Amino acid sequence: MEVTVAMDPLFLAWSCGRRRKFQRCSDICSKLLSESPYDQAAWSLKTRALTEMVYIDEVEVDQEGIAEMMLDESSIAQVARPGTSLRLLGTSQGGAPTPAVRPMTQSGRPITGFVRPSTLSGRPETMEQAIRTPRTASTARPVTSASGRFVRLGTASMLTNPEGPFINLSRLNLAKYAKRPNLSKALDLAALATEHAQFRDWWWKVQLGKCYYRLGLHREAEKQFRSALAHQEFVDTYLYLAKVYQRLDQPITALNVFKQGLDHFPAEVTLLTGIARIHEEMNNVISATEYYKEVLKQDNTHVEAIACIGSNHFYTDQPEIALRFYRRLLQMGVFNCQLYNNLGLCCFYAQQYDMTLSSFERALALVSSDEEQADVWYNLGHVAVGIGDLTLAYQCFKLALAFNNNHGEAYNNLAVLELRKGRIEQAKAFLQTAASLSPHMYEPHFNFATLSDKVGDLQSSYTAAQKSEDAFPEHVDTQQILKNLRQHFATL
Repeated sequence: MEVTVAMDPLFLAWSCGRRRKFQRCSDICSKLLSESPYDQAAWSLKTRALTEMVYIDEVEVDQEGIAEMMLDESSIAQVARPGTSLRLLGTSQGGAPTPAVRPMTQSGRPITGFVRPSTLSGRPETMEQAIRTPRTASTARPVTSASGRFVRLGTASMLTNPEGPFINLSRLNLAKYAKRPNLSKALDLAALATEHAQFRDWWWKVQLGKCYYRLGLHREAEKQFRSALAHQEFVDTYLYLAKVYQRLDQPITALNVFKQGLDHFPAEVTLLTGIARIHEEMNNVISATEYYKEVLKQDNTHVEAIACIGSNHFYTDQPEIALRFYRRLLQMGVFNCQLYNNLGLCCFYAQQYDMTLSSFERALALVSSDEEQADVWYNLGHVAVGIGDLTLAYQCFKLALAFNNNHGEAYNNLAVLELRKGRIEQAKAFLQTAASLSPHMYEPHFNFATLSDKVGDLQSSYTAAQKSEDAFPEHVDTQQILKNLRQHFATL
């Protein structure tokens, strides 16, 4: 006669939680709570499972919505010194490729090799510009607001059962729970718990700082994080504090915070990555590359560091070295459209033509959005221009616009091809569209200035040349057009 002994349900739920099977853990706890509603162990375990299912690393996720962009009341210096601001253009510290070589974002920062949150540090001047601005390379619109975004990402209390929410926050007595050091609920609870701990518990101060940061009270958040660091040195606290200074547009202070963290936690990868990101956003690419190399010395599988170093090599006319870095990503198991797209470009510029088209074919097979498809066809158009097949290039740029009609670069290149065919009016229309969609690019403004100069429209040529100069002050050809036009106007 066999005797079967069932495993204790609570232990089974705990085991599922340890193995990250959170849904099964939650279901077992729900069954336990239906039999014994006051079982605190089951409540705590289910709360933890639901929280882990929707956990977001707030150190990494930091995207500004339209409300934060347009309604930010914090004032910044309008004449910031070069290299001290992330929001103002022209703060490059030199040594970086010019916009003629490396594309720029709308905020005047170089295109990075890795899509990361909050890379758009500039403030849009108009609501239309804010709505048109993408927040990453894979979305076409900014999020509406931070509060709405956090709700849409999900919170543990909103993972509901048919009977209703698991935890009804409105009925909680926060003063009672604040005395228990193992539960956490938002700003009120954090404040009460900090007070109950006689302002000596660093963990509650960090939670309070996170709440203040979420509410946009950055100076209050700074005080809490500083106070927490005085009690306990912790890597995440340094990261949160640096994030506050970045939002306050104080990159130099953020760098100092990261370096203070490195004094206590030498060779910490997250701190080194934070320093490299700030240097890259400030267009100080040489320093950024050095820090990314330091990251790889500690963690040779760090995807962001490999991608950014590869991107920097590509834009400094070293496609063969960039190809090695992107192949390393492929060996590590990164398998997406963007990687094959970059591999195709590196193979083309490194003159490995046998691999170029096969890489782009893989990229087209892996696309997940119309914007990605448009970028791949745009790059294929460049390959076609490089081999001299202008008909294929024309079709590729047209396909790019079919998938994304806000692709300013494709409009600009189509205008050049139309001009070669002698269709001046069509070329002017494409250039005007490109200039309106991508005012941060100098190419459409310069091309329009050149075209207007040739057809005798000197006023339009001068206006477009000035816009080109604003976007790229060091562009020699723009300076030459402006010089010729000023001499011409002076003789009139």
